[in-house]
Amino acid sequence: MRPELSHVPGVLGEIARKRAQEVAPYPLPEPPPVPSFKEALLLPGLSVIAEVKRQSPSAGVIREVDPVEAALAYERGGARAVSVLTEPHRFGGSLLDLKRVRERVGLPLLRKDFVVDPFMLEEARAFGASAALLIVALLGELTGAYLEEARRLGLEALVEVHTERELEVALEAGAEVLGVNNRDLATLQIDLATAPRLGRLARERGFGGVLVAESGYSRKEELKPLEGLFDAVLIGTSLMRAPDLEAALRELVG
Repeated sequence: MRPELSHVPGVLGEIARKRAQEVAPYPLPEPPPVPSFKEALLLPGLSVIAEVKRQSPSAGVIREVDPVEAALAYERGGARAVSVLTEPHRFGGSLLDLKRVRERVGLPLLRKDFVVDPFMLEEARAFGASAALLIVALLGELTGAYLEEARRLGLEALVEVHTERELEVALEAGAEVLGVNNRDLATLQIDLATAPRLGRLARERGFGGVLVAESGYSRKEELKPLEGLFDAVLIGTSLMRAPDLEAALRELVG
């Protein structure tokens, strides 16, 4: 049950095809108990999913950081959940990062990677994620099948879209947590108007689940258009560039 990746353009396609080549099932540890990702994001106010990442294709090397120390700082700063990059080549992450953070941090964790094989969902759950990222631009019409597999494993999913067509696929698949990415993953360009536009469209079409805005946010005033429409925002690069992670997050959520 793998998606056809040959047609996926740009950096997204490059990373996804490499990840697909690397998937090789192996015995996994017993999954630990995990808190609910969805419930955490539905707490009052705009919830922040704070991201741990060392580098990215758009920003290059951001900072060398101990993921546990970063996640603990986010927890102290008021994050409702933590996103942990596990893609090794372009983001410098690993499943060990996820495992170590799970052992020390009480918040729900999102495995942020390019899921292109069902075994990656099993890994996410076994290493302590509450949720995994499902990118509609990669999975296409298989999005519903991956959602079903995630649920079977006791794993929640952040279903990510960037276009109206992808939004339709996510809604038809039964997404309960819907992420709208301001970044075009093929070109890496950001447009902060994307999340409010697609978020309103999702609500107009009857979506009653959790809405998450993703990518490009660095200042508190940029979050204003999300209030009353979105439940959560995922912030990574701007936080990771801040000298004091806890203080930077408090400034955003305060």
